[in-house]
Amino acid sequence: MRGPIAPPQVPLAASRAEVFADLVQDSVERLERRWPQLADIDFMVLEVPRLDGAGGPWNDEAVPLGGTIPAQEGRRARVVVYRRPVEIRTKGREERAALVHEVVVEQVAELLGLTPETVDPRYGED
Repeated sequence: MRGPIAPPQVPLAASRAEVFADLVQDSVERLERRWPQLADIDFMVLEVPRLDGAGGPWNDEAVPLGGTIPAQEGRRARVVVYRRPVEIRTKGREERAALVHEVVVEQVAELLGLTPETVDPRYGED
């Protein structure tokens, strides 16, 4: 018998990439309640950072978990979260969700020129 194990509307049918994108979206929605200007920022998920990324070269000890691209020439600012580096550093869904939120908060803070604690007062609590 061939075919999907579960229908598409069941969470089992969601890919790891889709589940991860949902974690990022959940984090953004939490922050948008406090910071409505986040509606003007694009949030993206990429598999891995580029070796020649804007943040400069990185090595095995400092693989970035996220990054920012400032607004320029009619383009909106962007926050990027790198899925594979985050997944490698976490064991379960709750731990992954916490790290995703931490990365999103840090990148938003960088774009807004604020401290992570200002963006989310619960930052660092765990």
